[in-house]
Amino acid sequence: MAFESLTEKLQNAFRNLRSKGKLTEADVKASLKEVKMALLEADVNYKVVKQFVKSVEERAVGQEVIKSLTPGQTMIKIVDDELTQLMGGEMTELKLKPQDQVTVIMMAGIQGAGKTTTSAKLAGQFKAKGRKPLLVACDVYRPAAIKQLEVNGEKVGVEVFSMGDKKNPVKIAEESIRYAQDKGFNVVLLDTAGRLQVDEEMMQELADIQAAIQVDYTIFVVDAMTGQDAVNVAKTFNEKIEIDGVILTKLDGDTRGGAALSIRAVTGKPILYVGMGEKLEDLQQFHPDRMASRILGMGDVLTLIDKATAEIDEDKAREMTAKMRKAQFTYNDLLDSMQQIRNMGGVNDILSMVPGMSTQLKGAQVDESQMGRIEAIIGSMTPEEREHPELMNPSRKKRIAAGSGVTIAEVNKLAKTLDQMKSIMKQMNGGGMKNFAKRGRFRFPFSF
Repeated sequence: MAFESLTEKLQNAFRNLRSKGKLTEADVKASLKEVKMALLEADVNYKVVKQFVKSVEERAVGQEVIKSLTPGQTMIKIVDDELTQLMGGEMTELKLKPQDQVTVIMMAGIQGAGKTTTSAKLAGQFKAKGRKPLLVACDVYRPAAIKQLEVNGEKVGVEVFSMGDKKNPVKIAEESIRYAQDKGFNVVLLDTAGRLQVDEEMMQELADIQAAIQVDYTIFVVDAMTGQDAVNVAKTFNEKIEIDGVILTKLDGDTRGGAALSIRAVTGKPILYVGMGEKLEDLQQFHPDRMASRILGMGDVLTLIDKATAEIDEDKAREMTAKMRKAQFTYNDLLDSMQQIRNMGGVNDILSMVPGMSTQLKGAQVDESQMGRIEAIIGSMTPEEREHPELMNPSRKKRIAAGSGVTIAEVNKLAKTLDQMKSIMKQMNGGGMKNFAKRGRFRFPFSF
């Protein structure tokens, strides 16, 4: 997650406050000095940091904290509120036209930000919500840009409208609207050309498209890993062509996260979505309150619930729970559970959303590399062996080891996994995750 370093520093800033029964103005200012440094190191815009700290201080040195029964918690609540407001306050939803009308969305951005991939992901999400989207290849300059859009469109099951790389992008946009109206498409996403840097020719082309057709939303796609450069470029785009919102990509990467905290304050435009990975579902609607909670290390239960609702088969989950209670968990069940964890983003992603878990697991490394080997071992079993673990004997284990390319010792360890899974669940329920953190390394579901 992009904010890991910031989260740790903010938690350190508040640690001393939690133990105090009463806060002085000096306590508040000392804590906010650390908060200020943490935000600046996270590459948050200096003017944004200055205003943010001022807003928090005005509330914190007043009656709200000084006379609170739980001053440390109240201080954190104030910072949480102000972070939420800094990032926009509440989620901004794209309001599409009725199904019988065409909503036109123009995607813009600098080359390399992931605009083409993001366009396809967004189209896929609209399709999942019952819309009929059409992707339009307006980038006639970058080599293989049209082919990339077609490949991505095929992945999400969305048609791509293209007129090749010899036509003017404005003409392509105009023709795509007529095509959409004729064929019953109700959302058109224009994948426009990016450049290596902002230039007048690029801006003029976007302005010409806006003048030629009715564009309902102009969305700026920007790479979060570029930090304050991302904010500055977004500001320039907004001044030149007036954008309606921002999509931040690569927020799951090794970035300090300053763009997410600065971009709304600098541009006045909302963050609509954030890219948290390569899969379609990794393009998530941006919830300022949930992001603030994650930044402060308080988890993100609502997003975790959303992921679980979207990815987990309810009937399967009910059946698996019943099996666990009766100690009838099989290798097929283990395989299903690993697939569901992978669909939800993996163990690391799940744990980052559980309140307090990032603190408890500080210094621990969740190792998911064993999942592929476990799948190979289970794949070498017969259907009967998968459903009846008690059938395992030395000759069967030898055959399975040979078939999966592992040692018999590794197969023996897998034979203990079902009991370990139940043990892990019991320990998690009883606060035992701290014990895993103390070991410094937590493997899923065990160490080979």
